[in-house]
Amino acid sequence: MRKVVLYIAMSLDGYIADSDNSVDWIKGQDDSAENEDTYTPFFASVDTVIMGKRTYDKIATELSPDVWPYSGATTYVITHHTLSDRDDIRFTDVAPCRLVSQLKKEEGKDIWICGGADIFNQLLRENLIDTFHVAIIPVVLGNGTRLFEAADTQIELRLTGTMNYNGIVETVYERKEPVDTVITPSENR
Repeated sequence: MRKVVLYIAMSLDGYIADSDNSVDWIKGQDDSAENEDTYTPFFASVDTVIMGKRTYDKIATELSPDVWPYSGATTYVITHHTLSDRDDIRFTDVAPCRLVSQLKKEEGKDIWICGGADIFNQLLRENLIDTFHVAIIPVVLGNGTRLFEAADTQIELRLTGTMNYNGIVETVYERKEPVDTVITPSENR
């Protein structure tokens, strides 16, 4: 079955964008050092990308205005605006949890939750994230867009991998599956 994967970078204090909605702080501690490429093998494992309209606008106008960086995968942009689909980009007003539930039933590779925080938190509340691949960047922002919002739910995770390079620590957690209760027959029947 397809997995739903959050693959994202955040500051040490839990922000995915600074107070100016910028992500130019996403880098290692030494500008002259080379960073590991965990993105290329990750992107090869997905064929679907989900993001909100603000994330889409940031990518399309600032981060990669000339070339769509996720070509080859179908991108779903969740928005209340009526926009025309283009190439591999689908604009939809389907709720994130419903969209993910529909996509998980289809054949394919994994589904990447690219951004933003509101979409991620809706999926988190419904326990729809299977893998959390979070790169912790060596910076404390103090303000901005927080990845995790306050919630009443607790989700148990299992660490499956770590990597560190140039001050960046990447962690990979899988959602723990609930252990089925085994009922043994009583000997006193």
